[in-house]
Amino acid sequence: MTKYECLLFDVDDTLYSHSYGFSNKCSKNIEEYMIQKLGIEESEVSEFNRVLYKNYGTSMAGLKAVGYDFDNDDYHSFVHGRLPYENLKPDPVLRNLLLSLPIRKVIFSNADEIHVAKVLRKLGLEDCFDGIVNFESLNPTNKTSNNFDGGYLVRSGSRTAINLDATNGCSSLLPKSPIVCKPFEDAFEQAFKIANINPHKTLFFDDSTRNIECGKSIGLHTVLVIKFRN
Repeated sequence: MTKYECLLFDVDDTLYSHSYGFSNKCSKNIEEYMIQKLGIEESEVSEFNRVLYKNYGTSMAGLKAVGYDFDNDDYHSFVHGRLPYENLKPDPVLRNLLLSLPIRKVIFSNADEIHVAKVLRKLGLEDCFDGIVNFESLNPTNKTSNNFDGGYLVRSGSRTAINLDATNGCSSLLPKSPIVCKPFEDAFEQAFKIANINPHKTLFFDDSTRNIECGKSIGLHTVLVIKFRN
């Protein structure tokens, strides 16, 4: 471990097991938000959400990119606020391991501050990290935005979808999102500046292969985490 100056950790499905079902519940909450708050047709929402996540890293970033204007705090409250936090249990093994490592430890999550704090508290890890980079850190001035240029969002009656044919398979032709998030380089570079991180001397832990691949491409040493419930 002497070659590293920092350990950089994702939160969801990294510090706790995927088997808790938070990812599935979060996806359901996102789809319900899209139906109830944004008026997207229920029959289209699952595929629409999948396409947004695939192209933009998070559904929220995709929704903003294609022109939906909503309050970030309201979105996070709806999507994360209804998660079953009571299911998360303290992890004394992980806690003792983290505290035993004499290296700076930093959280790097796309999630909002409230969600990250709740998860760390439920896991008993709230005092194990030296810094936290979260949604608010990466998007300090991002409130609401509507930068849709009319090019790629198709609404036909109640149908809403991204017209992928219009991009000719080129992601660079998709409208740009105002949201900064993993797995894109600008999110990593911003996190490095915020937390004063040298990527070449940092070990990065994440459950997402996309995040790992991007992190590795810009100099991080990486560990793909597959965490099972004890």
